[in-house]
Amino acid sequence: MLDLESHLQHYAWGSETEIPALLRKAPDGRPWAEAWFGAHPMAPSSITGRPSAAGGESLDALIAADPVRMLGADVGRAFHGRLPYLLKIIAAERPLSLQVHPTRAHAEESFAAENAAGLPLDSLRRTYRDANHKPEMLIALTPFTALCGFRTPRRAAVILEGLGTELTDRLHSLLVANPTAHGMRAAFRTLVSASMRPSPEAVAEVVEACRARAEADASPSPRIDRFVALLAAHHPGDPGVVAALLLNPVTLQPGEAMFVPPGALHAYLHGTGLEVMATSDNVLRAGLTPKKVDADEVLQCVSVTAAPPLRVAPERQNPTSVAYYAPVDDFELAITQLPPQGGTDAGLNGAGAHGAGTSGAETEDHPIPGTGPRIVLALEGAMTLTTASGSHELSAGRAVFIPAADGPLTARGDGRFAQASVP
Repeated sequence: MLDLESHLQHYAWGSETEIPALLRKAPDGRPWAEAWFGAHPMAPSSITGRPSAAGGESLDALIAADPVRMLGADVGRAFHGRLPYLLKIIAAERPLSLQVHPTRAHAEESFAAENAAGLPLDSLRRTYRDANHKPEMLIALTPFTALCGFRTPRRAAVILEGLGTELTDRLHSLLVANPTAHGMRAAFRTLVSASMRPSPEAVAEVVEACRARAEADASPSPRIDRFVALLAAHHPGDPGVVAALLLNPVTLQPGEAMFVPPGALHAYLHGTGLEVMATSDNVLRAGLTPKKVDADEVLQCVSVTAAPPLRVAPERQNPTSVAYYAPVDDFELAITQLPPQGGTDAGLNGAGAHGAGTSGAETEDHPIPGTGPRIVLALEGAMTLTTASGSHELSAGRAVFIPAADGPLTARGDGRFAQASVP
């Protein structure tokens, strides 16, 4: 087992306190937006206490030096010698960009094109940072709000109806005349394309209409009117604020999960959670950000087919662990709650009583489902992890990488941890 040090991302939308508290580190006044645990070449985790002579101090270097031991033959072959997933803690104090992720085929083609054009990986002109898709799953640690996927055209028309602005009347007419995916694409294109992008004044008029409707208690979706006000407070005049009226609002409680497939337009608004995703940093932004917006690329990749948010229910694996299975080959995530007194209730939110048990329950080894290359992140308490390679003490806020060659894992102690792995 290898101790991992996360790679921190201090984006402006992050929280100054949430990730430091989870990692048991002192806040430093900066926003801590994401903590990455994985081997993405742009921001790999470092291996603490490992001399560089042993193959490198970063996880991606160690995997490249011995992919069979680290990944296992099957995973190494399937994913070309790379760890296929990335585990993150995300803490959104302010809304993230309105964004979409490409399919693998589109990412491969576009990444190759940007390479052929001679764009450096860190170029501000570049859109694709790698050749991979980026499906992702978010599991809430606190109440978490988001927008994800398009509503049906008819439902979006109901949301727009009666706001009485020139912009919303135009969008409403588009959807009523063509209540299909084509009509929704036209409405979305009206908001984000460079040739039709509405003015900040037109956006502000829509925001004021939503505010007035909410105050009159006349909204067909009070939650979306609140989200519009939130987005406008942080991104005044941005057409992405109006695009929110076309999307599904989402609220996750701790322990609830949502899967975001390639092509799904989404924006995370507020909250702290765990994210597990394919190893990629390909983000195509449509708005709500000071970063590069590429509306043409978004329109190529986005799916406008109406779909509800894809919630993922946890499935119990054994008395101490539950798993969140995403419909992809790159990753899955499990949560284990070790019962200090023989209790058996597992869950991400830590809910559930610990029943009476034997006095030696604290020292009982519990088998942890999963094989192959795994990242274990301790969320609460302290525990001892054991594999064929030996035992390792892990406390809240710390993480380890378990090579495939280490074999089955057991755990004992009083704590809760997340485990990212390959299905």
